Amino acid sequence: MPTSETGPAGTGAASRRPALIPIDRKRQPSGDEARTRAMKAAIGVIAEKGTAALRMSDIAARAGMSTGHILYHFGKKDRLLLEVLAWSQADLWARLQEAVDRAATPAEKLDLFVRFYLPTHQGDERYALWTQVLAQCHDEAGRQILTELLDSWDERLEAIVREGRDLGHFADVDLPEFTVRAVAMLSGLSEDVMFGRSRWQHASPHAFAVAALERELRPADRR
Repeated sequence: MPTSETGPAGTGAASRRPALIPIDRKRQPSGDEARTRAMKAAIGVIAEKGTAALRMSDIAARAGMSTGHILYHFGKKDRLLLEVLAWSQADLWARLQEAVDRAATPAEKLDLFVRFYLPTHQGDERYALWTQVLAQCHDEAGRQILTELLDSWDERLEAIVREGRDLGHFADVDLPEFTVRAVAMLSGLSEDVMFGRSRWQHASPHAFAVAALERELRPADRR
């Protein structure tokens, strides 16, 4: 349930509430512009109010659009939440891939994966969206969307580790088992950050995670 300091993470704690955009009913955005504006607004509103208290009118006010316009593009709230999450992750993955493509070694790519996965601070908007959407009940279609999003993070990590293993930089680990352990650790660290556990006030979850993964991936002849 990731986000990143180097990716388009939340712009700050929820207490810094952005100003509402005045509604210009003569010039309502259309198509992709409208959907993007609505989804960006939804991320901020969800971080402040949560999904249970979220109203379409809240998103409309934040985006400077009419409630009818929001309903036209997304219909019911459940659909909007899933689309916002999928859009948020696609945007983040594009930034992660761009950074990974510039990285010189598998170790650098692993470091980037961890950085993009973990929340940056307790009020991280993207991670708040993940946790709140996952906590809801979903129909089969919704569960399929969420499963694909979660699996996509696993696949990205496996690709990085596979490359490092094939180049001799990483140990010959069982990829599926390693991925389960790694993602479970990162998810636990993410929950710590979002909860504000005091043990991370003077320590870096990112550095802790990278060190743990590198220990497991270090080839036997380098230990």
